[in-house]
Amino acid sequence: MSDAVTTADIHVIQQILPHRYPFLLVDKVVDMDGYSSGVGIKNVTMNEPHFTGHFPDVPVMPGVLILEALAQTAGVVVGSALDLAGKGALIYFMSIDGAKFRRKVVPGDVLRMEVTTLRGKPGGKVWKFKGVASVEGEMAAEAELTAMIDLSGGA
Repeated sequence: MSDAVTTADIHVIQQILPHRYPFLLVDKVVDMDGYSSGVGIKNVTMNEPHFTGHFPDVPVMPGVLILEALAQTAGVVVGSALDLAGKGALIYFMSIDGAKFRRKVVPGDVLRMEVTTLRGKPGGKVWKFKGVASVEGEMAAEAELTAMIDLSGGA
């Protein structure tokens, strides 16, 4: 039996990521396979502040927030595998490549964010991920995301 962590609830996520409401965009991460892959879950609700202006009569989750949710999922996967919880590490976007949006994400949807590590290794600062966000099996967005891990906590 493996001792590897395969899930992260909101308490673990908040120990890894510095983000907080209203910018924490992942509720839990499941099916983590070391730093290789994982699946983030985001329950999209009408209570989120971006819906007051995007758009008032037809609420749609902004695509940039879907990409941010994918990046946060990747951060939790790597942060969990590298035991970064409570260590003040920061993960910064470096690039977003090939972003495509295929479906609207609206209140009531459950956004599933699958991330796979394309490049990166323990001890390395730069990581690249493939991310696919979907709702009920239908692709909502996809992109390749590159990020840098700062273990100095921004100091």
